Amino acid sequence: MSEPSVVALLCRTSDRSAGGARAARAVAEAIAARCETTARIVGSPGDPRDSLYEEDLRDSRGCLLEAGGQIDDALDAGRFPVLVSAHCSICVTTLPVVAGHVPGVRILWVDAHGDFNTPRTTLSGFFGGMCLAAACGRWDAGFGNTIDPTQVIVAGARDLDPGEAEELSAAGVLVVDGVGAVADAVDGHSVFVHLDLDVVDPTELPASFPAPGGPSTAAVRTLLEEVVAAADRIVGVEITPFDASDDEEDNERMADRCAWIAEPLLP
Repeated sequence: MSEPSVVALLCRTSDRSAGGARAARAVAEAIAARCETTARIVGSPGDPRDSLYEEDLRDSRGCLLEAGGQIDDALDAGRFPVLVSAHCSICVTTLPVVAGHVPGVRILWVDAHGDFNTPRTTLSGFFGGMCLAAACGRWDAGFGNTIDPTQVIVAGARDLDPGEAEELSAAGVLVVDGVGAVADAVDGHSVFVHLDLDVVDPTELPASFPAPGGPSTAAVRTLLEEVVAAADRIVGVEITPFDASDDEEDNERMADRCAWIAEPLLP
């Protein structure tokens, strides 16, 4: 079984609050403790701010390239990547790297949001809400390589803009719901998991963009257990955690809960 490479990527991508980077470090350290290894801390938090996607693409280019580089290095070394970052924006570089290493890989996108807006459909201009569409080549974020959207399985999405839902359908992304449907979709495939913990109901884990009506922490862990049982193998995971507060004790408790949710995926 591959050794894990646990990395907390703290540099800013599309962060609008300081809580994401704090949580990324805490969750990476909690996961590393479960894997009996040490988390590597990469980068320093930038100043959180509300900015449009063009600005974030310009200002966070180095951080986004670093995200893909971390996945690339781990897979090159035959290790199991566990990359924890504040925002889903990292996927514009990480997912194409995974697809390049593992032909035919399925990307399981577990998230309350589809993040599949484009410059044409976005209502907010928020880069974090457009990143999966960019990774799938539905708009050009300027990083070159993209992935085939038919390799993507979206699970748990319950907060989609109308134009975003149309884009998912037009691209051929498989949108599923329920443990059985997710397990069937990954059956027999190599799978890379994108786990945004805002998929959990915000009454259990605070989120930067809360979407009420989500599953419990236990339900998400069960889903991941079924994914592991059905997949040929799990090749890695990227995690965007909760929105941390200034209460360090509470953050540690939340981080441990996040590590427990992700545990079935870990080597």
